Amino acid sequence: MFSNSTKYAIKATLYLAVNSSENEKVVISDIAKPINVPKAYIAKILQALSKKNLISSTKGPKGGFYISEENKQVKIAEIVNAIDGETRINSCLLSLKECDSGNPCSLHHLVYKEKQLIIERLGSTSLEELAKHIKSGKSVLPL
Repeated sequence: MFSNSTKYAIKATLYLAVNSSENEKVVISDIAKPINVPKAYIAKILQALSKKNLISSTKGPKGGFYISEENKQVKIAEIVNAIDGETRINSCLLSLKECDSGNPCSLHHLVYKEKQLIIERLGSTSLEELAKHIKSGKSVLPL
């Protein structure tokens, strides 16, 4: 459902949501190691998210990436769409070019409703909500 790049983007933004602020920025090496992603790869992903204003960054000696108050309201779907685009999450599980109720693949009837529910939940869940779950111990940071 998600590409590896999107999984890494979600992991990294959650890491930032739990471990950063405007006063506590995180550098690439501090993110790459705990989420087990090469520095250059996660740097490229974070730069793309920063350009789309989904995370924040500053340059210079005290620079790095962080989650601002505004970024806390970013929905998980926005991160997914920034990396994979909207087509991947809506794509057919069996990779049919045209899969819908009028032309369903073999799995369509098994997963369509659940897939739509997942898309809806990703669109209504913010980084802040997931960070609160992690901080309270209701879930773990995926490392």
